[in-house]
Amino acid sequence: MMDEPAQPKDPAEAEVPRRGRLLGIDYGTKRVGVAVCDAYQEYSSPLHNYQRSGREADERFYCNVAAEYDIAGLVVGLPVHMSGDESQKSREARNYGAWLSRLLKVPVAFQDERYSSVTADAMMMQASLTRKQRSARIDKLAAHILLQQFIDKRSSPTEPTA
Repeated sequence: MMDEPAQPKDPAEAEVPRRGRLLGIDYGTKRVGVAVCDAYQEYSSPLHNYQRSGREADERFYCNVAAEYDIAGLVVGLPVHMSGDESQKSREARNYGAWLSRLLKVPVAFQDERYSSVTADAMMMQASLTRKQRSARIDKLAAHILLQQFIDKRSSPTEPTA
């Protein structure tokens, strides 16, 4: 019996690489926060607050960003309940991440984002930003925080050092 040719894998099924720039996504039904990290995956930076504008416009936006930053993978924030259970929004975020993964042909990982928006808002309040200024920055800052948490989690040593 002959071996069947290998089927191309869905990029979403591959592990996010440990080198190369990652795009962090704070999913929302109207606005999406976008962050990017350096190629060594040490530092994340807020990038865009993107107002969703329909499938074609969204595809153009993400393809342009992915090309400009040479994206190797995606990290999508996963909104879960305080108990850790997933919600309807979690399923939407997973579907959105899978769609982006197929569109950009890069793997996707999901990061618990329970405190990213709260942390972002607290940081901006400490900076004495007005409500309007905070609103204009919250999504991209939340994307930055969740991407940095993902990077930090992966880079922490698994064994204690002597």
